[in-house]
Amino acid sequence: MGEIVAAMATCHAPQLVTYPPDEDHAKLDATIAAMRELGKILDETKPDALIFLGSDHLETFSMTCVPTFAILAGNCAIAEFAGRRYELPVHRDMAEDFLNKLIRADFDLSYSEDAVLGHTFAEPSEFVLAGRKIPIVPLHTNVYLPPLPSPKRCAALGRELARIIASRPERVALLASGGMSHYPGTWKYPQPEFEFDRWVIGELEQGRADAVLGLTVEQLDEAGNTELLNWAILLGAIGNQPAELVQYTATWHHGHAMMRFLPSRNRTSAPASPATNLPLYGGLQFRNEGFRFYKHPPASAYNLNKLLFDVRHDSGLRRRLLTDLDGVAAEYRLGPEAKEGARALAEVGQTPKISDNASRIVSAGAHPLQALMTLHAVHGEMKKLRAELSPMSKTQL
Repeated sequence: MGEIVAAMATCHAPQLVTYPPDEDHAKLDATIAAMRELGKILDETKPDALIFLGSDHLETFSMTCVPTFAILAGNCAIAEFAGRRYELPVHRDMAEDFLNKLIRADFDLSYSEDAVLGHTFAEPSEFVLAGRKIPIVPLHTNVYLPPLPSPKRCAALGRELARIIASRPERVALLASGGMSHYPGTWKYPQPEFEFDRWVIGELEQGRADAVLGLTVEQLDEAGNTELLNWAILLGAIGNQPAELVQYTATWHHGHAMMRFLPSRNRTSAPASPATNLPLYGGLQFRNEGFRFYKHPPASAYNLNKLLFDVRHDSGLRRRLLTDLDGVAAEYRLGPEAKEGARALAEVGQTPKISDNASRIVSAGAHPLQALMTLHAVHGEMKKLRAELSPMSKTQL
């Protein structure tokens, strides 16, 4: 009889790999160290397979198809980010079993044999898996492009996963990859809801999963926590299991949290909740007026969003955007407003922070997350291009 022998949750901030100059590198180092601590749980439990609960940042499925849930059921999972590539073995028999049985249980999953996964999967592969040859089953959840699945629906999926695992012979680990409060690409980016995060952490340390499962997706959007939908699947699979906080790091724009749920152990520190006496939701007053930060982009901005998606995957296109904006704008048939959004993208090197131009791109109709992630990609390309140019030519970019 199969069993879940390990369950843990981690962040996956892109800055952990790119180390941009506007970050406190000591805080990034602390997060990486905590992710490596989670990796030791895999050494302790020696699972036969790892169920990798991740999401898409409009880089894998977006613009062509946006599934609510999807399983990667090929022989190998490819995850790429910031010039790094990970080739991870897939437990194909388990992936196909999940797919078949979840469909029969009325979960309408999509699947892919060769989708290239983004940094939600790449960064934990670097710092948690860290070269361990454990077959994985990547499961994608849509957390940024409404309509989104509810936390309760995600938990129901987790419960069904647990039932399927129990019917099999393997010892299985669960890894939920999702950051806490952050609002990439929006006006609220530098104002995370850290106290909401601490309230959630305290509740989970007491084994109160309903702190997450009782929220709506619109409330998660308000709190900058839609990535907790990945955690909700894990919570559904393991039930009200008290967790232990391994590390919480508050950066200027993001709450990084690493938690272990299984196996339980004697705590290295006291649970957070009773001592902090935080008010409900950490004091956050929900407006409950629908999605405030991440909405479906307007159809009128399709060409701009298509450009942003393509730019993230094509180094040559990034270079053409930096050197021939007019040509790229004509190729993508950008109107005046969309072209100004593309111009803000091409001018990323002219601002103190990479995120400073995001509002100009969002104003043109871009999805906020798409805008910020593409800015990071173009910024990296700009640095490479500048390094290749002679000193006399650097002022041209």
